[in-house]
Amino acid sequence: MEQSIEPQFTVGGRSRIYVGGAAELLPRLLPAAGRVVVISDANIDRRHHGLLARYEHLLIGTGETVKTLQTAETLYRRFIELGVDRSTFVLGIGGGIVTDVTGFVASTYMRGLRFGFVSTTLLGQVDASVGGKNGVNVDGYKNMVGTFSQPEFVVCDTTLLSTLPLREFRTGLAEALKAGIIADTALFGRLERSSVEELRRNRALLEEIVTAAIRVKADIVERDEREGGERRKLNLGHTFGHAIEKCSSKMNHGEAVAAGTVLAARGAVKLGLLEEEACGRIERALSGLGFQTQSPVEPRKLLKAVERDKKADGGTLHMIFPERIGSCAIRPISLAELAELFK
Repeated sequence: MEQSIEPQFTVGGRSRIYVGGAAELLPRLLPAAGRVVVISDANIDRRHHGLLARYEHLLIGTGETVKTLQTAETLYRRFIELGVDRSTFVLGIGGGIVTDVTGFVASTYMRGLRFGFVSTTLLGQVDASVGGKNGVNVDGYKNMVGTFSQPEFVVCDTTLLSTLPLREFRTGLAEALKAGIIADTALFGRLERSSVEELRRNRALLEEIVTAAIRVKADIVERDEREGGERRKLNLGHTFGHAIEKCSSKMNHGEAVAAGTVLAARGAVKLGLLEEEACGRIERALSGLGFQTQSPVEPRKLLKAVERDKKADGGTLHMIFPERIGSCAIRPISLAELAELFK
């Protein structure tokens, strides 16, 4: 029986999100006529070569250090060499770094090409590939240069996650739990009761988690595509998380977001926004999924990095604090107040 082409979600009336098999969906989603150029990385080429082999493809490196303007410039030059033009469709196949770079390059080359994603990591599926944010880092500062430009489609194929190393799989769970804290108590509860081993083994449960997390993000982005208000809630744990990630070589993105989420929850308790019991649940849920909940970066150094975060606006941050499981508040706070709160 032919798989339905109806998307599970649509963002902005034009970006279609599918949870299903990439090999079956791609031939029906890509333009019937015209050229397709894939951007991916060596790990994906090794693990899922069959997805890339039928198209022209360019490979970038791996890790945050390749998410730069230099990588974008290299791809622009390769596009010129290959004769890529406005009729070309650009397909990013990979995790969050690949999709961020692909979206940035596609939306800026020749003032914008059509593009779509196949997300191959849990972190990408529940967060990075959905929502239309594309960007690169500058001097270690996350996503300092970028665009709001929606992919035509995003395919989230949970069967591709079976090849992920354990640590890389776990890092996506921090973003999934974040979605639950923001707007879905049932999602939080499912993750609270699950182990990493069960989530890796139980395909149906994993697909349920991915779908629920995407629903939270898609609903918020649908209402606030360009982060003028409610979309800021998706930054829960990220202000401190980005600073931890920049200052520490010990934590990857998801691990840093987990520690940043705990800091935000503890701050919410001090402000009287969150009950201590709910804060404890958040900490225990993250710990149960294998995350370190203590920041490895001393507060003074952490606050210095936050001061230079892109989300600071005239000395004021729009911090996201949990109010309860399933609800968060956006609270403007000065850097001085933040320092006092977390000293």
